[in-house]
Amino acid sequence: MDTALIQIGPYRLANQVILAPMAGVTDLPFRQLCRTLGAGLVVSEMVTSDIRLWNSRKSRNRLDHRGEGEPRSVQIAGGDPQMMAEAARMNEQLGAQIIDINMGCPAKKVCNKAAGSALMRDEMLVAEILEAVVSAVTLPVTLKIRTGWCAESRNGLKIARIAEESGIQALAVHGRTRNQLYTGHAEYDTIAAIKQQAGIPIFANGDINTPQKARTVLDYTGADAVMIGRAAQGRPWIFREIDHYLQHGEVLAPPPLEWQQETLLTHLDALHHFYGEHQGVRIARKHVGWYLQTLPGADDFRRTFNRIECPAQQRQNIRTFFTRLLEGDLAA
Repeated sequence: MDTALIQIGPYRLANQVILAPMAGVTDLPFRQLCRTLGAGLVVSEMVTSDIRLWNSRKSRNRLDHRGEGEPRSVQIAGGDPQMMAEAARMNEQLGAQIIDINMGCPAKKVCNKAAGSALMRDEMLVAEILEAVVSAVTLPVTLKIRTGWCAESRNGLKIARIAEESGIQALAVHGRTRNQLYTGHAEYDTIAAIKQQAGIPIFANGDINTPQKARTVLDYTGADAVMIGRAAQGRPWIFREIDHYLQHGEVLAPPPLEWQQETLLTHLDALHHFYGEHQGVRIARKHVGWYLQTLPGADDFRRTFNRIECPAQQRQNIRTFFTRLLEGDLAA
């Protein structure tokens, strides 16, 4: 498909590769990095629709869009139509340019509050929430869903129809039911069926972890774009790799170790700056673990790294690790 046709409200996407919203992962530093490395759209971590909780440090960080590129897509989660509408209005005032609604999160603590993918069990409530949010803001509203709650109630097709009728302007579909969580394999038949009936852009999500898989899924489903989640953890350059492959049909060479090191250090600096020294050091640990997970010596390094409390020492340890890698000092 011609990427020029992927339009969400007034915003034209740069390409067909989108960063999925992931709680605890797609914070401002990670979103900015992924955008720099080729993501055509990035979506924030989900923010609760209960604005009484927005004074917490976690919510304040999730609502921070300083210096962020356009379009700024903010995901909200909740199960009450009026609270969702109010959260959407507040986010519009705070600089959001697209509101994304979460009906895909399978986490127990979200589903137990009748939010996330639990909402797919109540189609009337889905319609009420979507209509309330769409009418509350002047921004385009998008939606993320799963194929259904369980194998016996795979109602993604019906929810997609409700979404379009409610004024949703783009729909992301994860090819699993809620009960599957992230186990087994994503299926793309439901996404293909949704795309066939849809008059809005459809984004395919689930198990897309290589440029070749992205091409296969787009061809199979007819979807307008792919949405990348877990495969971007520790490998934010996957957006550039997929975009290049979709445009030119060739696989980019893996980025050199020196370049990977500088990318990781840039990310590390951004985390320290955004969260402050104490929290930034802790949040950096999981990202560093993801970056290094396929490299020799990573397990031993991580055990040491996770005890470091100082930003400068984190940087130094990473430089030392990559120096040893480049000198062949760490066996595969």
